[in-house]
Amino acid sequence: MKARKYLFPRVIELSLQAGRSFGVNLYLIDGGSEWVLIDIGLDDTLDEVIEVIRGMDFPLSKCKMILATHADADHVQGLARARERLKTKTAAHPRAAAVIEAGDAVQTFASIPAQGYDLPMPRCKIDQELAEGQEVKVGKLKLQVWHTPGHTPGQLSFKLGNLLFSGDNIYKDACVGVIDAHHGSSIPDYLSSLNRIRADDAEYLLPSHGPVFRKDPRILQSAIDRLTKYQFMADFGTCAVSWPLQEEWEQDILAGKTPDL
Repeated sequence: MKARKYLFPRVIELSLQAGRSFGVNLYLIDGGSEWVLIDIGLDDTLDEVIEVIRGMDFPLSKCKMILATHADADHVQGLARARERLKTKTAAHPRAAAVIEAGDAVQTFASIPAQGYDLPMPRCKIDQELAEGQEVKVGKLKLQVWHTPGHTPGQLSFKLGNLLFSGDNIYKDACVGVIDAHHGSSIPDYLSSLNRIRADDAEYLLPSHGPVFRKDPRILQSAIDRLTKYQFMADFGTCAVSWPLQEEWEQDILAGKTPDL
């Protein structure tokens, strides 16, 4: 048995445990009598992920559930095979469940033809839909379910004591998960989720990418200030709320006003 490298009591991050990155952070919550995974990653890393878990002497039969933070391929492409290998259940927000069960390659970012990027996206049954305010029991532990949309409509975060498993909401460098119309991103929803995280009493944020970090209101405020501006920038297309320059131009056209040159 390999020594278990607990990041926090009852929490293991599998990339740190393995000593190599799986591309997305995979958190094992150890409830003692049972355990759950938060995200599973890509199909081509699944066998290694399972071997890491087995090497720590976690019985595979005690995997209660795999929780999907959201439906992006880098988080859930391996979900269907993991569900079968571990004989376990899967859980996601209803909006994410619909995408995962359909195997939607566009909304999961499995396929981006313009960049020559194409991954298979196996359909996977979601056994339990999770909504805001529910709890997921893992042994004696309880994970509080948060619905934190913005990056995607169906993104979830999970709170455990002073820890928040925050998905793709915010990273240590104040970057956020990609904002894209095909993804169903919503900047106003994103701002609501970031403000909620900033106001909460969670002490540590455990994101889906990059290092875990102590929550710093300045990091969150930097992202909030930036996204607030994004709402009114043409750069973000239909994800923007409005584009004031175009609105002013159309008003000038109706008024017969020519540009000041």
